[in-house]
Amino acid sequence: RHPHRGFETITVVRSGVIDHADSLGARARYGNGDIQWLTAGDGINHAEMFPLINTGRGNPTDFFQIWLNLPAVDKRVPPHFSMFWAKDVPKLSLEDSAGHKIEVTLIAGEYEKTKALCPPPHSWASSAKSDLAIWIIELEAKAQWKLRGAQPGTVRSLYTLGDGEVQMSGRRVGARNHVELNGAKEVSIVNGNSPIVLLLMQARPIGEPVARYGPFVMNTNAEISEAIRDYRATQFGGWPWDTEDPTHGCSFKRFARHADGRWEEPV
Repeated sequence: RHPHRGFETITVVRSGVIDHADSLGARARYGNGDIQWLTAGDGINHAEMFPLINTGRGNPTDFFQIWLNLPAVDKRVPPHFSMFWAKDVPKLSLEDSAGHKIEVTLIAGEYEKTKALCPPPHSWASSAKSDLAIWIIELEAKAQWKLRGAQPGTVRSLYTLGDGEVQMSGRRVGARNHVELNGAKEVSIVNGNSPIVLLLMQARPIGEPVARYGPFVMNTNAEISEAIRDYRATQFGGWPWDTEDPTHGCSFKRFARHADGRWEEPV
C-alpha cells in the first residue's frame, strides 16, 4: 500500500492482470485491455498487486500508468475510481490508402467523431478547454497515418512502445523513444518493416504551479508538507485489509467492488 494526493492515476493493462485495494474499502481485478482511472484527490491509500494466477507458467503483465495532474480547485475532492472495461473502450479500425491496418484505442479525448468514455467529473480531462487525449495507436508494417494538429497551446507527446521504428514527418524515431511534438502541426507517420505501438498523450497545460514530492502532487511546498502531516495523522482513511499487499484469489475473473458496495463485472 502507498498514499496519493492531488492528482490522478490512469492504469492501462494491455495484458496480464492487476489487483486493486484501497483505504475506502474498494477492490478490483482488471486486465487484458481494461483501464482503471483513479482520482486520488484529497488522499487515498491503495495497493496495486500482480497476482500469480498461472502456477505452471509465467505471469507477465504489460501495462503503463499515467499520472494526470488536477487543477488546484479539484486537488482536495473526495477520492474516486472508475473502471473502463476493455469491451467498452472505443477502438477504431482504419486502413491507409494501401490497405495497411491501423487501430486507434481511445482512452481519453476523441478521434474524428468518436469519443472516449467519460472521465471522472473532477478530472482535467473533463474540461472542454483541456484538449486532452490519450490514445494507443497500433500500426501494421508499412502503414502510414496522419496525426492532425490539435488546438493552439496544446502540448503533445508520442512514445514508441516495443520494437520497431517509424518516420515522423521525415525523421526517424527508434523503439522505446519519447518524442515531443508541436501540438498545432500535423504529423505524418510512416511505419517501418514490423508492427509498432504508439502512445499519444496531449493536453493544454493547467497553467498553475506544480510542487511534487514522491506520491503527492500539489501547487506549493507548503501543501506538500500538509499532505505529509495529514497522512501521518490519518493514513488517508486507514487500511481495512488484513495485509499490506492484498490480492483477490486465484481465478482470472475480473470485477470491481466500489466503496459504496456497487459491484461491476465485464459482460
